[in-house]
Amino acid sequence: MESNKRLNPCLCLVAGMVLGSTVQAGELVYQPINPNFGGNPLNGSYLLGNAQAQNDYKDPDSRSSSFQQRSALDRFTDSLESRLLNQLLTDVGEGNSGTLVTDDFVVDIQDDSGNLTVRIEDRSTGETTEIQVDGLDPTNP
Repeated sequence: MESNKRLNPCLCLVAGMVLGSTVQAGELVYQPINPNFGGNPLNGSYLLGNAQAQNDYKDPDSRSSSFQQRSALDRFTDSLESRLLNQLLTDVGEGNSGTLVTDDFVVDIQDDSGNLTVRIEDRSTGETTEIQVDGLDPTNP
């Protein structure tokens, strides 16, 4: 039992040293992560990527998520229409008039002594737009 009495003063000495030592603590400062609330702007793409990875919502009204590439015929038709419209405008620059009819539009260009009238009709809705430009001189290159 005497050895037990010796341990008690030793334990008291160790406990006194631990409790008596100085403890230092710093100030606790909140630092936001989200850039919307003052966080680092470089965190934005990381947070957005995490949010999108967790999002399992599928819009029922959306079309298929895969991109539909246009067919070669559609691309060729658009290219041809663009070329014909360009030729029509070139002819107007030379004092000629003309009309271009496509599946979607009717483009009618008339040049009356420097007064250019461009009439565009949407064939599906019947809506018509008219553009008038005055003061053009076809003889001035």
